[in-house]
Amino acid sequence: MPLIQHKDAGQPLTLLNNSEYETWLAAQSTHTQNWITATQFKGEGLCLIPSQDAQLASAVFVSKKLNDFFTCGELVNQLPCGEYQAQTQDEALLFSLAVSWGLSAYQFDRYKANPKTYPVLNLANADLVKRAQAFLDGICLTRDLINTPASDMMPQHLAEQTQALATRFGAEFNEIVGDDLLTQNYPTIHAVGRASVHAPRLLDLHWGDKKHPKVTLVGKGVCFDSGGLDLKPSTAMRYMKKDMGGSAHVLGLASMVMALNLPVQLRVLIPAVENAVAGNAFRPGDILTTRKGLTVEIDNTDAEGRLVLCDALDEACNDAPEVIIDFATLTGACRVALGTELPGFFCNNQDVANGLMTSSATAQDPIWQLPLHDAYRDMLKSDIADMVNSVPSPFGGAITAALYLQESIRDDIPWVHFDVMAWNNRKLPGRPVGGEAMGLRAVLDYLENRFA
Repeated sequence: MPLIQHKDAGQPLTLLNNSEYETWLAAQSTHTQNWITATQFKGEGLCLIPSQDAQLASAVFVSKKLNDFFTCGELVNQLPCGEYQAQTQDEALLFSLAVSWGLSAYQFDRYKANPKTYPVLNLANADLVKRAQAFLDGICLTRDLINTPASDMMPQHLAEQTQALATRFGAEFNEIVGDDLLTQNYPTIHAVGRASVHAPRLLDLHWGDKKHPKVTLVGKGVCFDSGGLDLKPSTAMRYMKKDMGGSAHVLGLASMVMALNLPVQLRVLIPAVENAVAGNAFRPGDILTTRKGLTVEIDNTDAEGRLVLCDALDEACNDAPEVIIDFATLTGACRVALGTELPGFFCNNQDVANGLMTSSATAQDPIWQLPLHDAYRDMLKSDIADMVNSVPSPFGGAITAALYLQESIRDDIPWVHFDVMAWNNRKLPGRPVGGEAMGLRAVLDYLENRFA
């Protein structure tokens, strides 16, 4: 049975702000008032109210922050199994309840069965159910991809997932694999991925009516990052299965866009590689030439994400889309600046950036703009090439990484770069420990406001 469904029935679930509680209580039956007094319910949290024959009659949930997106999320883990219907006409509250309800029940169960059963939320509005389910499907897809270990999520597996998504929504899928990347001029994708037994590839999905405006998503697909010859320490390598989190984000977002049938011409580009160690691995001090023709001196082989992205971003510009949005687990520096739960983004167009910040507030999906501080561009200079791939200084690393990527973007094309953690280090309502979609609700709100 689904966690949310279109049905106009179920045990009443009353949702109240603290300020509404006393008025609500005064209007209840003597039986309900007596029960609440006997159980010493203080008007905060969840209270289950029985009928005269000791069956569950209804439930009431009271919160100081009822309208925060995930406030009601843990109800799916607190309520007894059964079917419930929220007693509110507030569609924004119903939507956040439905999505957080589903996300709070998320379990990655590919390798370990989850025997738990959950209560079901019934919604009378069929369109709201469809929209909430699209969000759940996209976010859970992102989580599943990130949580899957590298043994089952190498470039070829990521290609299979992209093909499956294309098939589901009637999209077109193509890929360029192995040495064909050199033939078709994607040299830095090939260089990063050539040391792996899992051939590097560029995944390419197209969907939508060609009369609609073009939107291109680009996702970093480093399926495992050993650091290359600049090998990571074991503690830093432990969760590098999540280094393809950017690709998971754009596939999750693409799923939402296609499920909701946004009037856009969507393209998704994913450079998919493993940054491995072998005799043919690229080396510190090597000079690579990007698809755009820029020469890059390799300062650190662990700064590989920007290398695979730069070729994909140059390709994205060929279509002159209305906006390019990339997602990447790119720098620890962004985590130092904003913490692990707040995604940073960079943008070369302030109108687009302002729209994203507005959508962030509307969708209650926090993101934060960081500066493309042009004065730091000098830090990318090389004595023997056009630029270096990584700045030795520990300061401003997220900015210099974004400035590196910007070199592959045409000045006339609006571009957004998200630097995300893609992982929850702590459990919060609706957000279990593990792979996480960050910023997708904000970006979808922006795309809908601009193009729908």
